[in-house]
Order: sequence, then C-alpha cells, then structure tokens
Amino acid sequence: MTYLTERQRDVLRFIRARLDAAGVAPTLQEIADAFGFRSTASAQKHVAHLERKGFLERRKHQKRGLVLAGHGAPAGAELPLFGVVAAGSPIESIPDEERVFVPASFLRSGEHFVLRVRGDSMIDDGVHDGDLVVVQQARAAADGEMVVAMVAGEVTLKRIYREGASRVRLQPANPALAPLLVPARELQVQGVVVGLLRRY
Repeated sequence: MTYLTERQRDVLRFIRARLDAAGVAPTLQEIADAFGFRSTASAQKHVAHLERKGFLERRKHQKRGLVLAGHGAPAGAELPLFGVVAAGSPIESIPDEERVFVPASFLRSGEHFVLRVRGDSMIDDGVHDGDLVVVQQARAAADGEMVVAMVAGEVTLKRIYREGASRVRLQPANPALAPLLVPARELQVQGVVVGLLRRY
C-alpha cells in the first residue's frame, strides 16, 4: 500500500464528487477532459493506481462501473503530516502544512495523524527511513504496541514495554541498537501506530 500523489488525490476527489452528485462515476473521457489529459490513457493510469491502492473498485462490464472501495463507504481521510519522528534517537517533531490521504481501512476510532520516519531502528518491523506511519492519538498503549512517545520534549518511534511501576523500555526493532530505558514519569505516549504508507 502506498499513499496518493497529489494528482491521484485530485482524480479521486473528482470521481467521488461525481458519484455524490450524479450517482454514477465519470467515464475515462470525462476524467481526461476535466484534467486536460491528452488521452484517456492518462486517466486510465490514474484510475488503475487508485484501484491498486484500494481506493476504488470496478464493477465488471459497466462503462461507469467505478465505485468507492467498500461499496460506497468513505474511501479514506486526509490527515495532517505533523513532521518527522525518529526511529533511532528521539528528535523533535515539527508541524507541517502537508496533508496525506489515508485509506479508511487504516483508521480506527478517534483522531489520527501521520509522521514521516527518520532512521532505521524499526527496520525489522518493516518500517524504513522515509516511510509514513499512521498514528491513532492515544495517551496509553498496551505492552508490545508500536508507539510515538515523547521523552524530554522529543518524540521517538519504538515498541513499549513496562518494567515494573516506575520504568518503561522503548524497544527498537534492530538488533544493532540498544533499548531506551526511561522513568515512567518522564514518558508520554502520543499515539499508537496503526498503519504504514510507503511511496515507490
């Protein structure tokens, strides 16, 4: 699963708007006309990407057979990209104006946000430098969950484990790196990771 480019997001919005207004999806020619594509092949390419990424489904043998994934359920949400989170040593997370479109299947209850990963401490869990993680806002997490945690005013991405009542271990997923042992009173959970987005 990858996240949407700006043009793919615009095409998805156009298709959703036509579905809401007319009850049927636009044709490839109508998409091409709306975006100034020279041929329907460009429209087909964007639609195919949206299908592959799970935002659209196609009803076979229908000219206007596109539907939103999940049989009309919301296809996703635009979430704020709040900055960078270290998958190594803690670094500051800086708010950003960018927003990222995330599939509905990634989302749970409550508020969510997206952070870009820097570092390789979670690489054995499949989280690479430059990936985007989808985070459900939360103040607590169960042992073993991957969390965004604030330590001394900076944030880091690790799996959380409680060691007694007074200490927390933030465990990397990289055998070359040591865990962070933090007094419980000095750590604040910011959220739980619920999804991973990667651009190819």
